[in-house]
This record gives sequence, C-alpha cells and structure tokens, in this order.
Amino acid sequence: MISLQRRQLVGHDILLARHGNHICSMRVDRGNGRVVALLDDGSVDSAPNLISPELRLPETIRSVLLEDRKFFGAVAGVSVVLGGLFFAAYAGLAGSMGSDAEVAELMVAFSAYTY
Repeated sequence: MISLQRRQLVGHDILLARHGNHICSMRVDRGNGRVVALLDDGSVDSAPNLISPELRLPETIRSVLLEDRKFFGAVAGVSVVLGGLFFAAYAGLAGSMGSDAEVAELMVAFSAYTY
C-alpha cells in the first residue's frame, strides 16, 4: 500500500551530525538538491539530499499527480462527457413529456407529497 508522506531531507541529518549546535540556519537548495547551513563562525556548509541517486523515495501527492496526470485527465474528460450525455438525456426527456400544463400539474401534485 502506498503511503503518501512528506519526504525527509537527508541533508538536514548530515549537517546536524557534522556541526550539531553550531548551525544558525538551514535552507533547501532545490535546484541543486542540497541543504545549505550557515554556521556560528559565518562559514557555510552543504550536504546532498539523496544518499544514492538510485534510491527510490516514498511517494508524495505531487509525485503521484505528476506521474498519473494523463490518467486523471482521461477520467475527468470521461466524467464531463458522461455528465453532458446525462444532462442531454434529461433535457430530452423533460421536453418530450407533453404540454406545459401537464408538466406543471405533475410538478404541483408531486410537491404536495414532499412535505
């Protein structure tokens, strides 16, 4: 079973192990796939977010949507088409029910039983 969870950043753990309490702040450099830390003495250190490039990370909502966007698009398209067909069938059925007086009488009679 796929559990959708936030991916843990390995770089944070690596930097904490290297420098401990000497870290002032950390930021994620997503473009380079690294975590960058500013240290007490003003120096900067960074660590990669991946242990290995072949490592398969847990699925997130974003990764599932990106991988399956064609499927979700097809499901949405089919839903819109089916909704349009149902609406057209309903409109055709309502138009073929007869005169407006009969439909109005039927609606009034039906509404009396709903209360």
